Amino acid sequence: MNAKPVAAKPATTKVAKAPKPVKAAKPVKVEAGKPGTGKTLAARLSSEKLMSVLVGPHLSEKSSGLAERLKQFVFKVRTDADKSDIKRAVELMFEVKVTAVQVVNCRGKAKRFGRSPGRRQDWKKAYVTLAEGQDIDFLGAQ
Repeated sequence: MNAKPVAAKPATTKVAKAPKPVKAAKPVKVEAGKPGTGKTLAARLSSEKLMSVLVGPHLSEKSSGLAERLKQFVFKVRTDADKSDIKRAVELMFEVKVTAVQVVNCRGKAKRFGRSPGRRQDWKKAYVTLAEGQDIDFLGAQ
């Protein structure tokens, strides 16, 4: 048998590159007299986002029974909202203390639109439990 000798490859060494310096973020100046002064830019943006988290109350027989018995209110919310966003939004808009939030993703029904089959849009609802003595009045009756 004729066996060819295998030549060993020369070992290569990798040279580590120095990390690039990170640029510092520019501070945001807040002028006096403008709305939202005293808050950071991130806090103002988050409160603006929180105002759009709740789409509206979900009114049904089940939700009205839960509101009476357990102080649990049901809201339609944005599909990209999470529990912490929902909790902060309810506390901001209704000035109540929230103890728990449960979220349900509701699938849209399969329907027919003329000849073609289709689906309604998926949506999300949140069951919000309030602390003892707290209440939300949707009608605003005084």
